Amino acid sequence: MTDWAVYACRPDLSRGRLIDEPSSPTRSVYQRDRDRIVHSGAFRKLEYKTQVFIFHEGDYYRTRLTHSLEVAQIARSIARVLRLDEDLVEAIALAHDLGHTPFGHAGEAALAHAMAPWGGFSHNDQTVRVVTRLEQRYAAFDGLNLTWETLEGVVKHNGPLIPETPARPLTPTVREVQAVWDLALDSQPGLEAQVAALADDIAYTNHDLDDGLRAGLFSLDEVADQPLVGPILAEVRRRHPDLAAPRVIHETIRRLIDHMVSDLLAETRRRLAALAPASPEQIRRAGRATVAFGADLADQERRLRQFLFQRMYRHYRVNRMMSKSARVVRDLFALFMAEPNCLPTAWQPPPGGDDDPARARLVADYIAGMTDRYALIEHGRLFDLAGRS
Repeated sequence: MTDWAVYACRPDLSRGRLIDEPSSPTRSVYQRDRDRIVHSGAFRKLEYKTQVFIFHEGDYYRTRLTHSLEVAQIARSIARVLRLDEDLVEAIALAHDLGHTPFGHAGEAALAHAMAPWGGFSHNDQTVRVVTRLEQRYAAFDGLNLTWETLEGVVKHNGPLIPETPARPLTPTVREVQAVWDLALDSQPGLEAQVAALADDIAYTNHDLDDGLRAGLFSLDEVADQPLVGPILAEVRRRHPDLAAPRVIHETIRRLIDHMVSDLLAETRRRLAALAPASPEQIRRAGRATVAFGADLADQERRLRQFLFQRMYRHYRVNRMMSKSARVVRDLFALFMAEPNCLPTAWQPPPGGDDDPARARLVADYIAGMTDRYALIEHGRLFDLAGRS
């Protein structure tokens, strides 16, 4: 028997799947969730979806796939220390970006603007659509038929969704899922989901820092003033004064990840000791998240994110990529809305199901599922008169 903590989500106590299935003799329910995610078409396509840099900018930079794998590695390491279910935390980590559009946040912003009259678009909602509807591989159900705990973690990875607010209403797919399967949207998610969420923060903060340094968008000296990075960088330089810059970057990033994980574990243990939970339900009913950074590190991370926003995400080279990317998404959406007969046969609107809202959602699903490379190819086919149809 695995030595789970009393507050861990145990697979033998899972709330099950929406559609009952025979159990596996060799894998737990959370292992099966993880495996279904890894074998999904949406997961494979993450290889050619942008994190920050479009794929043709260079092979070194992170993609959505490498980012998801890095999140899963960090999350699983934390889960092991806290005696959580590692398979569940890995499943949530690997699934968290399945709904991302091509071209990262630029693609999402363009699609959200285009979809504003028809319920909007967000990658979080699209991830739920992928795992509950759009993956059509299994004979008995649409989606992946994930366990309650994995789906809860995907839906609530940023915390409770009820009560709704004007700034954060329930998204259309989450509302539909909640109508048939209560995901306790008014409560915190389980610890495994909370770990996956902060592992995501650790991964993208550090790896965007790494990619930005290696792309030359800013220098090591420019991040030396950041309170989260500066002391670690100074220690690396003190210990290794003759180290080449690429190794200095790597040493700094690996130590920074370790520092953030250690802080998270210390603060989480402090909150666990104060809460003294005897079950996962007590974690869910806590008035705040249990997995967290300490106040000082949380403030330092916010400052580092502000630096990255100004020096990386708003760098003119990134702005140029984002501008071109958004244009591709806008063009594709407008054309498919005006001429749905240009959609591939499998994506043609069904008879009687071609009102504007239904068509818009179908077009959004089609575009969101594209890789960067495929979106550029499709745009060339449709707008380059000399291109192949």
